[in-house]
Amino acid sequence: MNANKRSFKNWIARSLFVLLGCLIFLSCSKTKNSETNSRERILINSGWYFFKYVSQADADSLIYDVRPEVNDSKDDKVADSKPTEAVRVDAKQTVLKDWVLPTGNHFIKDSEKRHIRPEGNPGSDFPFVQADFDDSSWRKLNLPHDWGIEEPFQEGWESEVGGGMGRLASQGTAWYRRKLDISTDDAGKSIFLEIEGAMSYAIVWLNGNLVGGWPYGYNSWQVDLTSYIIPGGVNQLAIRIDNPPNSARWYPGGGLYRSVWLTKTNSVHVGQWGTVITSRNVSEKAAEVDLVVTVDNDSKSECHIEVNTTVYALDKNGVQTGDPVARFSPEKVIVSASGNTEIKNTVTIEKPALWGPLPTQTPNLYLAVISLQKDGKLIDTYKTRFGIRSVEYNSEKGIVVNGEAVRIQGVNQHHDLGALGAAFNKRAAERQLEMLHELGCNAIRLSHNPPAPELLELTDRMGFLVVDEIFDVWERKKTPLDFHLIFPDWYEQDTRAFVRRDRNCPSVIMWSYGNEVGEQYTDKEGTSISKRLRDIVKEEDPSRPATASMNFAKPDMPFSEVPDVISLNYQGEGIRNAPAYVAMKGIHTHPLYPDFHEKYPGKLIVSSETASALSTRGTYLFPVFAGSSAPAMDGSGGDPNTKYVSSYELYTAPFGSSADKVFATQDKHPYVAGEFVWSGWDYIGEPTPYYLSRSSYCGIIDLAGFKKDRYFLYQARWRPELPMVHIFPHWNWPERVGEITPVHVATSGDEVELFLNGKSLGHQKKIDGEYRFRWDEVKYTPGELKAIAYKNGEKWAEEIVKTTGKASQLKLSADRNYITGDGKDLSFITVSVCDQEGIVVPRSNNLIKFSIEGPGEIVATDNGDPSDLEIFSSHERKAFNGLALVIVKAKQGEVGTIKVIAESEGIRKIATTVQVK
Repeated sequence: MNANKRSFKNWIARSLFVLLGCLIFLSCSKTKNSETNSRERILINSGWYFFKYVSQADADSLIYDVRPEVNDSKDDKVADSKPTEAVRVDAKQTVLKDWVLPTGNHFIKDSEKRHIRPEGNPGSDFPFVQADFDDSSWRKLNLPHDWGIEEPFQEGWESEVGGGMGRLASQGTAWYRRKLDISTDDAGKSIFLEIEGAMSYAIVWLNGNLVGGWPYGYNSWQVDLTSYIIPGGVNQLAIRIDNPPNSARWYPGGGLYRSVWLTKTNSVHVGQWGTVITSRNVSEKAAEVDLVVTVDNDSKSECHIEVNTTVYALDKNGVQTGDPVARFSPEKVIVSASGNTEIKNTVTIEKPALWGPLPTQTPNLYLAVISLQKDGKLIDTYKTRFGIRSVEYNSEKGIVVNGEAVRIQGVNQHHDLGALGAAFNKRAAERQLEMLHELGCNAIRLSHNPPAPELLELTDRMGFLVVDEIFDVWERKKTPLDFHLIFPDWYEQDTRAFVRRDRNCPSVIMWSYGNEVGEQYTDKEGTSISKRLRDIVKEEDPSRPATASMNFAKPDMPFSEVPDVISLNYQGEGIRNAPAYVAMKGIHTHPLYPDFHEKYPGKLIVSSETASALSTRGTYLFPVFAGSSAPAMDGSGGDPNTKYVSSYELYTAPFGSSADKVFATQDKHPYVAGEFVWSGWDYIGEPTPYYLSRSSYCGIIDLAGFKKDRYFLYQARWRPELPMVHIFPHWNWPERVGEITPVHVATSGDEVELFLNGKSLGHQKKIDGEYRFRWDEVKYTPGELKAIAYKNGEKWAEEIVKTTGKASQLKLSADRNYITGDGKDLSFITVSVCDQEGIVVPRSNNLIKFSIEGPGEIVATDNGDPSDLEIFSSHERKAFNGLALVIVKAKQGEVGTIKVIAESEGIRKIATTVQVK
């Protein structure tokens, strides 16, 4: 009885609150013409209150839908294991799915299939959604936030989270609350909440009202808050996140891990992602630029408006410069009440600055500023970044950008940022791209999900080609609770939203709507789903090809007919077809480039995943495989005790190939457009072959950002103009005196001579089909290795590797010694353990303690060791093979000098400074 009285009183209080807001709204509407104001987009990443349930058993029952029971949580399966059919479950309790589904109606083409919101307001009586709930005991934080990266690693085979998902507790249910500042001046406006990424099953309440939500954790989306807003009153926002266990094959992160925005517009405004800009007849002399603008009218009466669009050039930092370079002709239109309309227009830009990939072209960018006017007054301004370029997809020449054939020298990138987790940080992402650019990489495949929008801002500005990808699964599952559970209800909404958000990014050259999906194994059923997805992508953007990456489908299977581009994962080089792999279980395929080329002579072919080579930076195991490619196994390239894989860069995942094998196969088939290596950087989770570890072994760069020896094999191939030579392994082997210790050399030269302690060990010339120089019979003697590389008979580059002394000093080196005091900018500081001569001691694993003085904070530490289960937030970290990393940021709003101090037992402490602007 008492509970009922309280509920009734709460209902009365809320009703009066809403009534008061309505009175204020009406008053303001009479006294102020709100449509004289333009768009306002406000970043609301600060001031959130956060609460996470200790366990799922303690969580509330406000669930999106019921889930199948998980009977097999083992996550150490080989990555190319066959996906399995879904398990269906009927709901026997109230779920919120029917109230959430209408959020995606805007992206369902057939109006008859759109969802009707049921009566009722589930969760309205739950304390966390109410304005008077006291959340002062909750944790206060800023976004982006990943709750999983803050947790300790879980150890052992019986842990709740295994190596596949990174041994971090990203699963669970949590709430985020924040008050919104909505003034009386906002009465009559349309107000939207934009969420760039929430992992996952996000559901939004405002002022006790269930507004909507979005289950897929990687897509960006928005909800319309307008009808729930109380102008001038308290507006309490509450967001529930429910991240299932066993939901991914890698570390997904948890929470509001990307930015959140509040957008205020007049009732007539440019719609969500409401512009499409494409180019035709592109040349250095001129280009025709086509523009489509979608205008929404949220009011109850039709509206006469004028649309004006002006184009400006952007500088290399993305800043608008100079006078307009073009103006579209004004368009006058009528937008029906509660409707929308499209305005199409074209302008010719003379002598356009074309967008193209580095290093041979320049990534020039433009900004279109769209203005809506009503009765001569500005009512909305919407800006769209774009580039002018032509792209041809040629089955013989590959990708042709602005008339130049550009071979794809690409990598796959997962979404986590190492020790920072899934919480997006623009500087951390920029650092990754900078190192990839130094490598010679010119293309990124976003595996296997849409990225943060800021990442595409970077690829646009930095001149990378991008394959933008949406799904890792369709209806067949790879893990028990992955996206297959919601695919049938959400595939159209997710696919259309994915394309609409990113279609104006010039770096995006291709859409991928699937990766190694289980539907490859079916016949007509899987082909039908593929065609449905491809058609959706092409409806949203006919200017780019749509593809799905295949690791099983063969040329004679109907699945292969559907994609516009043949995207092959490992099949081009052959899977388990080399002598060292033939006895292994799993997919077996001979090199299939010629088979696909013969079957589809008019289609471009690209290797969307190659290699999956494995190594642990700076670790070398003996004996060394005499061939060019072998699976990493215990005692043959792998050590199950240390959980390390040899850095001779010959060893791979069971389905993979070494860099050498990939290079040779691609060179035999020059019509292949290029490759995306698996992977550019190590990432959290999927630690093949040692699932007691935390992170992958397949990166060209390790998790901390330190280069593996494989980096130099790729750099030698991808940057032939760069004078470079690299020796591996290191030369500190006191236990191997007199034993055979092979020496390998990577170089962009065509000849190498190797010296040991001044004595020549021979002069080798490059042989077609071989991509490293090998001296496999060298007997270890301490001292000095020197490699001199030559090109066209002239000395090209030189490197010396020495046997070092004992570790006696630390060196600190910051990637940047000046950062911005915005609480986001970062400095990545490398700690090197060196001998008296300042040479890195390659087998040193000293414990290093970090401290900081001044207006800064230590964000995380790392060392690139995939087996290191020390929590990332620790201020102590063992060096791994001579190196460690500390990540530092400035305190928001402060300036001055940050002093970072590192010390290790028996070694003098050292410090470096970072200036905060």
